[in-house]
Amino acid sequence: MEIIQEDDGRKGAFKAITDGIPAGEMTYVWAGDTRFIIDHTEVDARFNGRGVGKQLLMKAVAFARDRQLKILPLCPFAKAMFAKIKEIGDVLS
Repeated sequence: MEIIQEDDGRKGAFKAITDGIPAGEMTYVWAGDTRFIIDHTEVDARFNGRGVGKQLLMKAVAFARDRQLKILPLCPFAKAMFAKIKEIGDVLS
């Protein structure tokens, strides 16, 4: 699975692609220069149970850590994952 990032300076997305097929997407919007809001996560039903959502979140966390950013998870999935995985709390806004 490949995860790519798209960003236009106002909003962006992390997209999971498997064998050329879109497997999932996590979208975000910028909230200033040092924080972004994860507002939606969606996984194609064909890829349920394969950890696609978690991989998308971990890519977002790595992006935040690399750039010393904070994440505000408004998406229910991302919010639940931040509550479950204590090791990523360092980027929580």
